[in-house]
Amino acid sequence: MPPVVLALRRLPAPRLTGLGAGLFAAATMFLLGCLDRLLLDGSPLVYGLLFLPVSALTALWVREADLVTAPISVPIAFAAGVVPIAGGTGGLGGRIMAVVTTLAVHAGWLYGGTLVAGLIASVRKVRQMGRRQRTTTAARATQR
Repeated sequence: MPPVVLALRRLPAPRLTGLGAGLFAAATMFLLGCLDRLLLDGSPLVYGLLFLPVSALTALWVREADLVTAPISVPIAFAAGVVPIAGGTGGLGGRIMAVVTTLAVHAGWLYGGTLVAGLIASVRKVRQMGRRQRTTTAARATQR
């Protein structure tokens, strides 16, 4: 086998519930947003680039029974992580407007990460359905 495949097989493969995957994504993106704000003064480009692998990991680590939650929880995580980098002044209203503006301006990253999570979850679901079909076919063949 190629070394890349062997390296990928050694990676951890936790199976998170739908809620756990959402919490993982939201907490990770919030921490990455805080680090981005602290180290890079809230660079939206860096935040968006970091969002894509978090989206992929969320879709890869969610249980097969909860696959539908990955593309739903990823945009929520993006919004949670935007809060530290959005900035804003003038109290709560100014902060909320800064978050909404940041979400609108950087919607491309949001769509991209959601697309990544949706594609990975869809591929995993199709593979699960294929395994289930083969198992059912094999069980029927042994009964005859």
